[in-house]
Amino acid sequence: MKQKILMLFLGIGSLMAIENPIYKLIDKRGNFEIREYQSMIIAVTQVSLPYRSAQNEGFRRIANYIFGGNESQMEIAMTAPVISTELDGEEETHEVLFIMPREHQFENLPSPNLKNVKLEERKLSKVAAITFGGWATEERVKYFQDRLEKRMSELGLQINGKSMVAQYNSPWALPPFRKNEILIQID
Repeated sequence: MKQKILMLFLGIGSLMAIENPIYKLIDKRGNFEIREYQSMIIAVTQVSLPYRSAQNEGFRRIANYIFGGNESQMEIAMTAPVISTELDGEEETHEVLFIMPREHQFENLPSPNLKNVKLEERKLSKVAAITFGGWATEERVKYFQDRLEKRMSELGLQINGKSMVAQYNSPWALPPFRKNEILIQID
């Protein structure tokens, strides 16, 4: 019983008090949703490595920025999810991004110390999303991306952007408590 309680706190604790982006829920059917996101400010980097290595390196670069690796040495609160995508026409080149907390304005954020980290305003607009647990391995990402694309096709939704992997949990969250999503922009 004590182990179950500890596992519950480890799983839930990794999601508590972390800001998530705001979106309007347009439709929900099981683990499938259609959402419309507001514009957001992001810290983003491009990494030319295989999927898992790109995730780790991209996370380290942007974590450096939010933990004070910037011109003001300002610490910025962590948000969720960490989003990644493979860039079109660039095999094994991934974009990894963190969403900045809503309290910050673009013009007030300090410049990153690392030249390969950039600040941008990004508008995801309308997306189709599918949620899944466990680790977001390359194989599981592909499986859920295929399921999402099939569902989109059944509903007559047109893809209008690349597939994104959204990971919500800290690295120490146990697989049964992990939350991941595949997001695809739609018309």
